[in-house]
Amino acid sequence: MKTKNWLFSDYSCLSMAEGLLSAKVENTHVVYDMFFREIPNNGGFAVMAGLSVLIEELKKLKFTDDILTSLGQDGFSEKLIDYLRNFKFSCDIYAVPEGTPVFPNEPIVKVCGPVIQVQLIETLILNIINHQTLIATKANRVVRAAQGKSVIEMGARRSQGFDSAMYGARAAYIGGVSATTLYNASKEFNIPSVAPMSHSWVQLFDDELEAFKLYLEEHGEDGMLLVDTYDTLESGVKNAVEAFNSVLVPKGLRPAGIIIDSGDMTYLSKRARRILDEAGFPDCDIYASNSLDEVLIKDMINQGAKIDGFIVGEKLITSASSPVLDGVYKLCETEKNGERIPAIMVSNNVNKITTPCSKRVWRLFDMESGKAIADVLTLSDESIDAEKTYSLFDPDFTWKRKTVDNFVARELLVTIFKDGECVYNIPSLEDIRAYCNEQVSTLWDEVTRFENPHKYYVDFSGKLWGVKQRLIEKNSKF
Repeated sequence: MKTKNWLFSDYSCLSMAEGLLSAKVENTHVVYDMFFREIPNNGGFAVMAGLSVLIEELKKLKFTDDILTSLGQDGFSEKLIDYLRNFKFSCDIYAVPEGTPVFPNEPIVKVCGPVIQVQLIETLILNIINHQTLIATKANRVVRAAQGKSVIEMGARRSQGFDSAMYGARAAYIGGVSATTLYNASKEFNIPSVAPMSHSWVQLFDDELEAFKLYLEEHGEDGMLLVDTYDTLESGVKNAVEAFNSVLVPKGLRPAGIIIDSGDMTYLSKRARRILDEAGFPDCDIYASNSLDEVLIKDMINQGAKIDGFIVGEKLITSASSPVLDGVYKLCETEKNGERIPAIMVSNNVNKITTPCSKRVWRLFDMESGKAIADVLTLSDESIDAEKTYSLFDPDFTWKRKTVDNFVARELLVTIFKDGECVYNIPSLEDIRAYCNEQVSTLWDEVTRFENPHKYYVDFSGKLWGVKQRLIEKNSKF
């Protein structure tokens, strides 16, 4: 995150901070939830990502002299500048670990602390979690469409800026891609990298065969040849075979693969596979690229394409088919004179009505199958006893009820910061990626399917539902 020291905040957050100081309520204890309302691409779930980056940014939270001077020049009051000069972060933060499947209207980040501090970090939280969760979710769709074949992320050239390319590559790796082509991201986050050939390399030389031979002399068995610069079958694949025989075979090496970047890749891959097999290179992989997404990948596989891996660019790194995660950050509880007071927003748009109270988020797993049954939101002082049966009910359609037993209840929100100090051990990116794969496997196929996925239930405890209904009735005008 390229910020000037630390000031990544909307003007509205700074203006509100100024107002809180004037009203002398800046230290009012509050609880805010970050959650989202809709799953990208009408999918069955999203993949939580960005937490590790958020943690590192919050550890650096400070307001330096140049920032304070800038605020003064922009007309902000001396009382705000004095507050920021002596600022010490003291919030508690809870979050769902990266790689966890998450669902609409459940808290994925919860922040507790003085209202002025909770407000000042709003923009940072939303920016990081919204973006990386969006890309991890899209990447996971692409990877699942590939059905075990490798997926390489190559989106930097068409991403929307430096940071989106860097952190998009990181999020895509959490979602399951095998590697990135972006050197910076590979080094920064220890992501495996590959270096595909470019068309311009072939065009620089007198003929395609010469270009292939020189490339393999340099890269050996790691070199993947791009075979569609002129004619994929009549020129590219045949010249690739000759180059393999001329350069690699005498050294006892085997080819890494070829790349097809245009044309009917299902048809071309089948013909290319036959040529390679007959030439004695059945171990030479075939990769496809060219503006791919999960829809095209799934179609190619269903049509029997002989493709071993996919290089996916702009449609992944921008989540082109659904480019926004609508995460929001809402007040759900305040504390006054030692009393906790639930807060709600009641809107004419029903889907914008928030859920009050400081909450816990539980995921129930069936002990026999290991599959996730449902998520349950409870009040912060409630627990779910897995030794007893538990009654689930839909908070919107309350007559829909289900009694479950023989289950395990796991709390999803874990402590990240306590009194402003990080107490969370950040897993390695490799561990987060493996955890994501494991947790997605706990979802039923009906939830993970691409078309019309089954709605995974996010239910309320009876007590939480009761508080929300009372507040809706109290604040509604008829």
